[in-house]
Amino acid sequence: MISTSGVTLRVGKKALFEDVSIKFTEGNCYGIIGANGAGKSTFLKILSGQLDTTSGSVAITPGQRLSFLEQDHNKYDALTVLDTVIQGNKRLYEIMQEKDALYAKEDFSDADGIRASELETEFAEMNGWEAESDAESLLNGLGIETELHTQLMKDLGGAQKVKVLLARALFGNPDILLLDEPTNHLDMDAIAWLEEFLINFENTVIVVSHDRYFLNKVCTYIADIDYGKITLFAGNYDFWYESSQLLVRQMKEANRKKEEKIKELQEFISRFSANASKSKQATSRKRALEKIELDTIKPSSRKYPYIDFRPDREIGNEVLMVDNISKTVNGVKVLDHVSFIMGHNDKIAFVGSQELAKTTLFNILMGKEKPDEGTYKWGVTTSQAYFEKDNSAEFSSDLTITEWLTGYSPVKDVTYVRGFLGRMLFAGDDGVKRVKVLSGGEKVRCQLSKMMISGANCLIFDEPTNHLDMEAISALNDGMIKFPGVELFACRDHQIVETTANRIIEILPDGSIIDKVTTYDEYLANDEMARKRTVYVSQATDEDSDN
Repeated sequence: MISTSGVTLRVGKKALFEDVSIKFTEGNCYGIIGANGAGKSTFLKILSGQLDTTSGSVAITPGQRLSFLEQDHNKYDALTVLDTVIQGNKRLYEIMQEKDALYAKEDFSDADGIRASELETEFAEMNGWEAESDAESLLNGLGIETELHTQLMKDLGGAQKVKVLLARALFGNPDILLLDEPTNHLDMDAIAWLEEFLINFENTVIVVSHDRYFLNKVCTYIADIDYGKITLFAGNYDFWYESSQLLVRQMKEANRKKEEKIKELQEFISRFSANASKSKQATSRKRALEKIELDTIKPSSRKYPYIDFRPDREIGNEVLMVDNISKTVNGVKVLDHVSFIMGHNDKIAFVGSQELAKTTLFNILMGKEKPDEGTYKWGVTTSQAYFEKDNSAEFSSDLTITEWLTGYSPVKDVTYVRGFLGRMLFAGDDGVKRVKVLSGGEKVRCQLSKMMISGANCLIFDEPTNHLDMEAISALNDGMIKFPGVELFACRDHQIVETTANRIIEILPDGSIIDKVTTYDEYLANDEMARKRTVYVSQATDEDSDN
């Protein structure tokens, strides 16, 4: 168990947390939620001991091991992938290192033998003989192929490093597991694997995530950070949302009834306070009036942007034809004779673990890259707006936000442009901020403003939820559902894919595609059935060969 007692953290004059006392118990998964800047990641750092509090304390059950997801992706570049994972259990790794050093000694003494025996006993008690196979199992589950396990971390790509660091955090069955945005940069298969791992995990998990579907799948409690306080709700994210909304409605209804009672008492007092025969009753009602207190209903610190994509013209029947497109990147064929025709009602989600392939296809369709083979053709009634995953070049200028968006606006009026910025929570002096100093979330909101102001009837999104908080993701989800045009998108947010897409295209590792008119959940269910059939046929074939 891990708990806090009276934890307060002040940053300057601002109290980020005020007198927080909370217990996190074994066998539960706690989802930490709150608006951007509420202190979710900061709270995890306090729990892990990386950050000191102004006052209060954190207590962990004696003898329990705490593990957390590292955020420095280059910290272990000198280690192999396997060593990085095993080092997640610090004591076990130290034993392995000391054992190897002892057995490598040429002058192995009796004292060394006694020490080695002690280490071997402790090693066995910690299931050390299964350490490598356990680490390999975690890596394989997250999609890190066996041939990469002996490579140095510095030779891995960014997304691969994230998976290794996640495996490091999960390794060795920690008693308390702290995860800050564990689904960031994970593909859908890895997220699904992590969900199952956490559902079956028997110890304490505390996780910060903006993925609503993920929180619904794994959480037994939601810890809501708002105005420096943490309120605990039993259940998953959807239950928290319904409970919190119900609580506000109940308080408003209680206040309404109190206000009616106050009005009734005030009217009686006003009418009869000067009446001698009614004076006692008036005095009694005055006392009753003084006892009535309205509940204080604090508005949430959460702010929801307003995302509304409105096309300037209706799209025709001919939208997009892709014919035998192939593309090789760095010697690897990421697209292999990809063909599909897009209809005027289609909202296509591109899924699968091949992120480079999706980005490459989107860049080709937007004319940013050329295919090695094949062609594509947009319909004459179409106009496109593109949300790029890599937006670094977009925000390298010295322009202010208003100047930057005006450059993309068909109407060069500052008031008109500021209206779109206001929808995305850029208010007042925000408009004069330089785009090159914006945070990741602010850049994403600028990109969405640009797409809204474009009036395009075909939207292409490449991982638009990166850097967004829960409120912005919910607003984007609503905007994508309501959009009357067509959409092509890749997104790790399960709920956006499930509620928006009516067609799924999976890009396979060999660059080919599977194209289905279906919802995402139906696609996953059919895919799981297909995998089970494959395993069954494979097992049956093995049995036949044995006979």
